[in-house]
Amino acid sequence: MAAAAAAAAAAAASGGTAPGAHPVFDLGKFWQEQLSVAEAFESDFKNHPLPLARIKKVMKTDQDVKMISAEAPILFAKGCEIFITELTKRAWVHAEENKRRTLQRSDIATAISKTDMCDFLIDIVPREEAAKV
Repeated sequence: MAAAAAAAAAAAASGGTAPGAHPVFDLGKFWQEQLSVAEAFESDFKNHPLPLARIKKVMKTDQDVKMISAEAPILFAKGCEIFITELTKRAWVHAEENKRRTLQRSDIATAISKTDMCDFLIDIVPREEAAKV
């Protein structure tokens, strides 16, 4: 019994799967890592994984938005990056539960359906998509 608990703890620490159990995704650990990355972050803010011009263009689709400060797209880019990472990790857990190594649309749909935070995506990725698997 203690060995199984130790294996599950080791799997949780490594972000893997406990033997004979479902894949582990430690949300608290994920956010703690994101916080430490943000605190240690040093950049000139010139290179981003997401294009700032595109983010600014999306922000301007709101008719109430007249001007956008230089910092706003940078913050949105980081927020998008963290959101995409979390959603991907949640979808990856579902893919591993089905013994697959490739993410599918149904994995993302299941991750969305299991997270209230993602309810705004329901029109884009319907819950029926998650039920097909």
